[in-house]
Amino acid sequence: MSWIETIDYDKAEGKLKSLYKRVKGPDNNVDNVLKIHSLRPHTLEGHMVLYKAVLHHSGNTLPKWYLEALGCHVSHLNNCEYCLEHHFAGFQRLLNNDAKSSQFLEALKNDTLDSFLDAKFTSGATYAKKLTMNIQSIIEEDFTALKKSGFSEGEILEINQVVSYFNYVNRSVIGLGASTKGDILGLSPNQNNDPDNWGHS
Repeated sequence: MSWIETIDYDKAEGKLKSLYKRVKGPDNNVDNVLKIHSLRPHTLEGHMVLYKAVLHHSGNTLPKWYLEALGCHVSHLNNCEYCLEHHFAGFQRLLNNDAKSSQFLEALKNDTLDSFLDAKFTSGATYAKKLTMNIQSIIEEDFTALKKSGFSEGEILEINQVVSYFNYVNRSVIGLGASTKGDILGLSPNQNNDPDNWGHS
């Protein structure tokens, strides 16, 4: 559900229907974060291309659980409960450890991620927070600090793109009033080797 008019799977036609077929999950479920695009299917297509590239692509080298953790971090900072619920469920599935997942969520909410992440990954989370909350103060030293922590420039790009993507989608969801009602939490397009496979499972 959302504030904006959306079109359900069984009423979709044309381009929208073809996109829904690509992104649907079990029982033709389409998440509300995607249905909010239904009046402009081309923006749904753009969203999915970006989402798949930054979070679910075999060209990424950082651990997928870490990219999901950064997405949760940004969503929490932006008070986007929708994305936090979805991506924490995805994080839990990847980690496959309920105790550690709970520790992460507690650290996230208490702003103590350094108690959960190692020093290298904490530096990425620090950059994510600054890019989200204090973007005007980003300077070159923030970039070089990530390199000194052990990230390659390609990995820094991955972090930057995940943080930027979640800032985009948090604002889409909050600005259009999307809720998780009717969604299946934690589904994602997991065929990382096929960028054109957007099916949610």
